[in-house]
Order: sequence, then structure tokens, then C-alpha cells
Amino acid sequence: MLLYWQLCSISDISAIMLTFNMTSPAEVIGGLSERMKRRRIDVGLTQRELAARADVSYGSLRLFEEAGKISLEALVKIAFVLEAEAEFEQLFPPRPPRTIDDVIGRPVRQRVRKR
Repeated sequence: MLLYWQLCSISDISAIMLTFNMTSPAEVIGGLSERMKRRRIDVGLTQRELAARADVSYGSLRLFEEAGKISLEALVKIAFVLEAEAEFEQLFPPRPPRTIDDVIGRPVRQRVRKR
């Protein structure tokens, strides 16, 4: 990791630091609902039209836009209609290796023991 930072210029490091945002779950949800609403409007769909195409209730869509409340299933359906489903692939990326054991292929853990 140290080598990576040595290769970066000061402007690169500044850009990386600026993109790091401290947010709360409420801010993440609020931003998500705002981006979805913006995309819905950009493609020219009303709330009722999007709800019908996504096979979710109008009330669910409206509640998401107003209060950020929605089921994961409904959110994924909406994302498919708005052609944003690929972003879900980036939600939980694998963690980079932290130790040599991670690199040499130690078996992947399937569960965590109780403590």
C-alpha cells in the first residue's frame, strides 16, 4: 500500500480524500431516493408509470421518494426499469487481501463462530 501512495501525486491524493465522505444511513438513503427520482424524471416517467413498469405499488414508490422507505425487492425492481441494476454488483465487493494467508489461497470462510 505504501508503494501506491508513493506513486500518487499530491493532486491525486487530494482527489481521493475529497471523494471520501462521512455519511449516515439516513444520508445514504436520502441520496439514493433523490438519485432515483432524478433518473425517473430524466427518462420521462411519472411515479405511477414507473410503479406499473416495475410491478411495485404506487404507494411504495411514493413513500421511497418522500421518506426513503422501501423494500429491497421493490428497489431492485425499480433499478431494473431505470437501467441501474449494474450498480448493485458494486455494493459489497470482496475485500482486498490483508495478509499473506489471504493471498496464498487459504480456504474462504463460510461462517463466523459465536464468541
